Amino acid sequence: MPFKDFVELEGSELTHPLGHRVVGPAPPHQPLEVTVSIRRSLSAGDLDSLVEELASRPVAERRYLTPDEFAANYGAEAADIAEVEKFAEEYGLSVSAIDLGKRAVRLVGTAGNHRKAFDVQLLNYSSPRGQYLGYPGRIKVPKKISHIVNGVFGLDTMPVVIPHVCKLVAAQAASATLYTPLDVASLYNFPAGLYGEGQTVAILEFSGPQPSTLCGYSNSDLQQYFGSLDIAMPDILSVSVAGGYNAPTGNPNSGDGEVCLDIEVLGAIVPQADIVVYFAQNTSSGFLTAIKKATHDRAHRPGVISISWGGPEKTWTPLAMRNIDTAIQEAGVMGVTVCVAAGDNGSTDGLGKEKHVDFPASSPHSLACGGTRLESSGGVISSETVWNDAGIGATGGGVSTFFTTPTYQEDVAVPPSAQAPGGKGRGSPDICGVADPVTGYKGLVVDGQVLNGIGGTSAVAPLWAALVTLINQKLDTRLGFINPRLYQQGEGDAFNDITSGNNGGYLRGNTWVPDKQLGYNAGTGWDPCTGWGSPNGTVLSEVL
Repeated sequence: MPFKDFVELEGSELTHPLGHRVVGPAPPHQPLEVTVSIRRSLSAGDLDSLVEELASRPVAERRYLTPDEFAANYGAEAADIAEVEKFAEEYGLSVSAIDLGKRAVRLVGTAGNHRKAFDVQLLNYSSPRGQYLGYPGRIKVPKKISHIVNGVFGLDTMPVVIPHVCKLVAAQAASATLYTPLDVASLYNFPAGLYGEGQTVAILEFSGPQPSTLCGYSNSDLQQYFGSLDIAMPDILSVSVAGGYNAPTGNPNSGDGEVCLDIEVLGAIVPQADIVVYFAQNTSSGFLTAIKKATHDRAHRPGVISISWGGPEKTWTPLAMRNIDTAIQEAGVMGVTVCVAAGDNGSTDGLGKEKHVDFPASSPHSLACGGTRLESSGGVISSETVWNDAGIGATGGGVSTFFTTPTYQEDVAVPPSAQAPGGKGRGSPDICGVADPVTGYKGLVVDGQVLNGIGGTSAVAPLWAALVTLINQKLDTRLGFINPRLYQQGEGDAFNDITSGNNGGYLRGNTWVPDKQLGYNAGTGWDPCTGWGSPNGTVLSEVL
């Protein structure tokens, strides 16, 4: 048996939160599908160098790779795939799919066979969000293929992300100033006369198979909403990814609110774009698979991905964060901009009273989207401050404890962090937009109900995805990984600098309690509450 000596897969250990307990071993005959992530071809060039090269060029001069070109130049080697196939055969696992570009091999078998193949104890756990499959300790792989394998995903089904959508509370309804997405686009000076024609935008949602994680949208809701704005229904396609699917619950307080918010904000601003909604399971495996599916989708070729889901870095495995960050980096090489909500639980990200940031917003290759409170008068902005509402939430933001400070942030004042590698980490967010439900969106339709006062940084990711889509259309190219270019323009007129407010606070049960001492303060230039600020869209399109 050539695959008998095992080594631990570094960074694969799960964190089981308090309140999660073992129910018992997974039934040995339970069917299970696992994805093995493979290293790049040994002949592949340095992807980091390619990213830096592309980022240094003006957008109009960039030459992005197609999915086929990426697979040929940066995909996995056939010989490495063959070794994984031999390993699978030895342990009674079937190869259900191989993708050289995604560097992924999907293996199907029983829990018993996977337990032996990865020398891991598979257990069922109970949690407030339902039962899930998990394991103690680390996954192991045979030493013979350990240098080939970058990750193993699917041996757990623990939910990893939550939607970053917030709703107005009744006590604040009287003071609310609410907008349509078209109002917000006008206040932020989005390029006029463009509607996303010829563009494709991806939205990632996480639904199924557990009842507690189901969510989705219905065409009747969308038709009612766009009809209320006198906008023709955009072309919207639902794509199922590795067991995820569109499954509206009929309850507007479920994840359906997230899904409809994403589609309705985005679709109102770019109604002539094709919108592809990828539904994947709410697991680390599902998240990684969804990003790769959208990025490498030869049929639809989205230019932008909007992600309004996330979770504190502490709740992810290091292995998952590394692989997802790499997938987002690869998206940039193929000209795809990835916009991610920065979270709705302030500087603590919902974990006690210690500072945490949300992932994947903390990925150095994502465009992290923070939140503001937006006041206007006469069709122009009169005041914009950091979003931090008692009882509701606050914009996420802070310093990564996992990712080091990227090159494009070396000249901004990212606060030091004792937990970050070398004391310096990736600062989040990069930019911001209106997220406060008190100055949020009105008239959204979810499960047949018209909702007012909807916000959260979930509303900012699709807003920025819409802006990037308009700029792509205007420039007749793709912005791709734009963070370095944005930071070069940070102190110019392309942003509305937010200089007032803080994101300090913590969760007491499900109630947000502001506490300035726990947070970060807004200030001139970049800050870990609102990044560079909210967009002056037309100016931004011109300087890019």
